[in-house]
Amino acid sequence: MKYAALYPCAIAILLSTTVPVRGDTLGEALINAYRTNPSLTGARAGLRVTDEGVSIAKAAARPTLSATADYQEFIVRTANSFSAPLRAANAAANVSLPLYQGGRVKNGIRAADARVDSGRANLRATEADVFTAIVSVYMDVIRDRAIVGLNTRNVEVLETNLSASRDRFQVGDLTRTDVAQSEARLEFARGQLELVKAQLVTSLENYIRFVGVPAQNLEKPPKFLGLPANVEAALVTAFRNNPLLIAAKFDAAAARYDIRVANAARLPRLAAVGSSNYNNYLGTLTSTIPGRAFLQSQRTATVGLSATIPLYQGGLPAAQVRRAQALSSQSLEQIVFVERRVVAETRAAFTRHRATERVIRSSQAAVAANELALEGVRAENSVGTRNVLDVLNAEQELLNSRVQLVTAERDAYVAGFALLASMGRAEARDLGLFGGGLYQPRIRDQAPVRDRRFDSNYGPSDNIEQGEQPFNASLSSTEP
Repeated sequence: MKYAALYPCAIAILLSTTVPVRGDTLGEALINAYRTNPSLTGARAGLRVTDEGVSIAKAAARPTLSATADYQEFIVRTANSFSAPLRAANAAANVSLPLYQGGRVKNGIRAADARVDSGRANLRATEADVFTAIVSVYMDVIRDRAIVGLNTRNVEVLETNLSASRDRFQVGDLTRTDVAQSEARLEFARGQLELVKAQLVTSLENYIRFVGVPAQNLEKPPKFLGLPANVEAALVTAFRNNPLLIAAKFDAAAARYDIRVANAARLPRLAAVGSSNYNNYLGTLTSTIPGRAFLQSQRTATVGLSATIPLYQGGLPAAQVRRAQALSSQSLEQIVFVERRVVAETRAAFTRHRATERVIRSSQAAVAANELALEGVRAENSVGTRNVLDVLNAEQELLNSRVQLVTAERDAYVAGFALLASMGRAEARDLGLFGGGLYQPRIRDQAPVRDRRFDSNYGPSDNIEQGEQPFNASLSSTEP
């Protein structure tokens, strides 16, 4: 039996889209988690926060328009005034269009774009981590249920053995020592059964934690095919596709743009400005000078240029530049750190997968040998050449080899999926999941959404149920 991960577009998990998601298959469990797992939904919300950074950065390059309106009642008026209005209404409008800001806006937009790309890569990493955890808990439940079944059958066999030993003791065929050995082995098996039942409960609770629904009758997952032949090929794919490494590189790019943004604080800024004012005294502006009259309303309008030239800012721009440079250096070191992590995880997953495959083959041979040995020991015991302890030991050896086989099968599948995740191939699109549509953030893909220009245009939230383009993956199984 071979457990391996598929390359992109070669992975297909058995899915059933005509029934509600219950988690009966691995595909259903992944789909249910893809739609409801709080780690994933929270990461998507975080990505939408990052997406809005682009609109915020662009807003600094767009004109600003403001208007004010006032109404005043003159309750106390000065006696020395030549005019004494009772009330007045004023309105003003101001517009400002940035013309030059030293590159602050341009580089701010580029930094925001890079952070969006980093956020999308981090979302991919979260998705892969959640799927890896789900595969692990899914296989844990299958393994622990199998181990509980094996131990239950072992207890039943030992109970039968104890009953037979007591009967043979009554007729003098066995000694009290043989009966005591059978009793001791049975009680030990009962204790082991309680322990594996407790472990099964833990696995079931972890399943609910990640998938969101109780585990039903979980089916054996489909086989993986097509792992790279050597670890070097796996590393090549991982360096190209690992989302954490991609995110680190985009973070470094954003940090470089931040340096330019900080430098812009020392450069002059130029804007085109305009204003208009309207005053109306509502017919209450009178004069104390005979024959003198005042206009009750007036309008003014101005246009011009406004330049701001920084001369001294207390050392703030230099400090901001130094901080941005230090953050950029930190982001470059983070790339090295992530690269080392990717290498370590890929090599470990590849080696662990290969090792567990060998354990599977050894365990299968051990099970076959122990079955034959148990059959022989029982036959020899019936003719008196073997004692009861030999039979008990043979039964325990068979149980141990079966448990080892079940555990190795679980470990091999999880290791294969972990290797897939380290190579950046453990996401919904790669797995061919189809749960009503894949999550596709729209701000980066659709210009009308990305360039929302109106203050009241909140728009719908990006989610799976609304506004997403479904990915029509093949639902056929690759299992032979």
